[in-house]
Order: sequence, then C-alpha cells, then structure tokens
Amino acid sequence: MSQSTEVKQRLAKAAAAEIENGMVVGLGTGSTANAFIEALANRYHQQGIVCTAVASSISSGVLAQQLGLPLQGIEQTTRMDIYVDSADEVTDEKWVLKGRGSDLVKEKLFAAAADRVLIIGEQSKWVKQIGAHYPIPIEVMPMAWTIVKQQLARIGGLATLRSQASGEGQHVTAHGSVVLDTTFDTVSDYRQLAMQLSAMPGVVEHGLFIDNVDEVWLADATIETLRQW
Repeated sequence: MSQSTEVKQRLAKAAAAEIENGMVVGLGTGSTANAFIEALANRYHQQGIVCTAVASSISSGVLAQQLGLPLQGIEQTTRMDIYVDSADEVTDEKWVLKGRGSDLVKEKLFAAAADRVLIIGEQSKWVKQIGAHYPIPIEVMPMAWTIVKQQLARIGGLATLRSQASGEGQHVTAHGSVVLDTTFDTVSDYRQLAMQLSAMPGVVEHGLFIDNVDEVWLADATIETLRQW
C-alpha cells in the first residue's frame, strides 16, 4: 500500500467515526471520497450505524450501492447532516478549489444543503493561495463558452476549453456543460472573484468554494501530523 493510499484511508476512517445514527451523509467524489465511502460502509455493516447516503456523482453512487449503503437521491434531499469530500487545493482561510472531476453543480448543492462540510485530504493539498497548482474550473453552457471566455479575459482570466482525457473532442459534464479552465495572474479578492463568476451570464457554476467549508483535515505522509482547522 502506498503512503498516499494509507493517508487517505486513515483520514477516511477518522471521518467515518464522526457519523452518528440517523444522519444523512453527503458523499464526495474521487479517490479520497471513495476511501470515506468504504470506511462508512464498514461502520454500517460491522458496527450497525444507521445512516442514509446521498451521492454527488454516478461513480460515488455506484460504489456506495456496491458496498450496501442505503442511498437516496438528491431530489429527495432537503438537508444533510454532513458532507465529506476532498479538494484540489485548500488555504488557511478554508477556501477550497474543486472541479477537476467536473461535478461542480452537485458539489455546490451539497455544500449548501449540509449542516457541516468536512474536507479531508493529504497535506499536499494545502496552498497559500488558490490557483497555485491548478486553474479555476468554470462550468459553462455550451452555446455561451466563447462569450464567457471573452468576459473572463476582461477581468484578467486566461481560459482554456477543457478537452476529453483522450484528447479527442471537448469534455462535457454530466449536466451537458463544458468547462473553461481559467488562470488569473493576480487575484486580490477571492470573494469578489467568486461573485463576479457567479454573476456572468452563461456560467453554470465555478470551482471556488469561498466560505462554504466548515472544517478541513489534512495529514502528511507520516500520518502523525493531522492539521485540523
């Protein structure tokens, strides 16, 4: 087992220990979220914890179903007790960058519906400033991407239309949108940027989670240091 996998599993087990009887639990997407789903399923089967899960993606839902977790659809959900997910980048302000998995709409819905949003991940996810390692993903209506790209340029953004992993054709999200991966030379106010992006006609959602996260748990490769804030 790699150190990375071990870190994810230890964090996932700790997060699963936070789940109490009767909770509605939002499941994130990705390898760290998968580790949490597996840890939660272990508690469900071995300790008899009673909970209901809501999946943020098809892949998370399939895994939860395979592991025997009770599931309900997001359309049946008005609130969640907790939403556990990972992130691409995290700052000391608990500002988070997400969206490499292209599930921004559901992830923002989950963050809005959950009483507690917990982000878990490796220490390498910590950055001084959002955008240090990855561009900001902006989900856009297909017919609007050229206009939105121009609007982004006016506020200092350099946007690139995301391609399929195979390199053939454009990437399309589960909701039929395309993604503009956007870099900014300098950002002085991320709250203002998030509001600007949300207000742009044609933008469906963006990857800035500003003031959406309640807790962050990051661990290093030794697993001896767990940063919580």
